[in-house]
Amino acid sequence: MTPPSANQHKPLLMVLTSHASKGDGGGPTGFYLAEVTHPLAVLEAAGFTIEFASIQGGEPPVDGLDLNDVTNARYWNDSRFRAAIANTQRLDALDASKYAAIFFTGGHGAMWDFPTSRAVQSMTRDLFEAGGAVAAVCHGPAALVNVTLSDGSYLVAGKNLSAFTDDEERAVKLDNIVPFLLASTLSARGAHHHGAANWTANVVVDGRLVTGQNPQSATGVGEALRDLLLVQPSCYR
Repeated sequence: MTPPSANQHKPLLMVLTSHASKGDGGGPTGFYLAEVTHPLAVLEAAGFTIEFASIQGGEPPVDGLDLNDVTNARYWNDSRFRAAIANTQRLDALDASKYAAIFFTGGHGAMWDFPTSRAVQSMTRDLFEAGGAVAAVCHGPAALVNVTLSDGSYLVAGKNLSAFTDDEERAVKLDNIVPFLLASTLSARGAHHHGAANWTANVVVDGRLVTGQNPQSATGVGEALRDLLLVQPSCYR
């Protein structure tokens, strides 16, 4: 059977943090640009439509604005992309049934507003239980630490996944700044966390859950999500 084409699918929702500082009055942060642009390049090349949302809506703060990165520069200099990023939808105003997948991008800001967002929790649960895919990269899996399913269990319980490791957090000297260590907390929720050496690309797929460890994993998460969605049955379209 020929796999469905991307344009037969519902759009994908890419979610960005709205949190701009590391802790209270700490250094600036936000969403990490390459963790948006690299998977976006993969997904758009495959024909998927991507919409953008953030916790507060509007223009979220950007981190990792490295324009020596060719993919970053291409998107940052694209007026359509910049307009979309400047006018993200507010997550709590959206309907999960509209989307085939939700993708949580990283950046340290995600550690503060993703875990406590009721919209993150309800959108993720509703989409996942309806048969959609959930993806996240680097600190994006912070969105998953408090998501429970309708039976009260954690979504990540028993799932294989990857996320920014405790060792990587220590390496960037933010282990005492972030509100919790991400990999350890996911493990405490029952996840089977698979870490690789620092700054090594590492993507883990468990059913409809796709996760990546760090910025180096962003392209791979996009590729894995693309491949997953292109073979989904019609109920996911």
